[in-house]
Amino acid sequence: MSFLQDPSFFTMGMWSIGAGALGAAALALLLANTDVFLSKPQKAALEYLEDIDLKTLEKEPRTFKAKELWEKNGAVIMAVRRPGCFLCREEAADLSSLKPKLDELGVPLYAVVKEHVRTEVKDFQPYFKGEIFLDEKKRFYGPQRRKMMFMGFIRLGVWYNFFRAWNGGFSGNLEGEGFILGGVFVVGPGKQGILLEHREKEFGDKVNPLSVLEAARKIKPQTSTSEKK
Repeated sequence: MSFLQDPSFFTMGMWSIGAGALGAAALALLLANTDVFLSKPQKAALEYLEDIDLKTLEKEPRTFKAKELWEKNGAVIMAVRRPGCFLCREEAADLSSLKPKLDELGVPLYAVVKEHVRTEVKDFQPYFKGEIFLDEKKRFYGPQRRKMMFMGFIRLGVWYNFFRAWNGGFSGNLEGEGFILGGVFVVGPGKQGILLEHREKEFGDKVNPLSVLEAARKIKPQTSTSEKK
């Protein structure tokens, strides 16, 4: 047992423990930056989206089925993760930049939020040039709700998104729930179906505006019975 009295033995042990801890941390960081632990999104069926209850944000709110948004002309819909998030504001601004072209196509731009906290929606509106509705049951964030918790803050992609939005001049706050991931949908009228479904995989994983525009151009407006005759 004389080796226990040898200082180099303890030094070697401490180095081994430190190296092991460093290796474990490096492995955890590596895995956190892959998609291994990310929950896989479940694609939404048109029937699922059609049946979602939405509310207007007026003093006397009206409840209606989501299919009203796209029934005649189709629609582009952003499911906002958190209106006060500067990353969401960046994506909203990107989508709003498409509005002149969407107007030419006759395709409206909408957003849904999962909660109505203080002035968050009002403060979000300068970034988003469309009507906003409340999805209290958070069904636009399903069918399988996905969350990104604190693991998001050690993902390099998230930090890249942070710096991109900061450099773009966007700012925000910490009001409201921001862990349930959002997305963007392009839905055709009637039964044309879902033409684009982008599910946010991490904070700031925004949709490609060109993909949204390409999908919107595929929309075929419903022809009324009188027009058919």
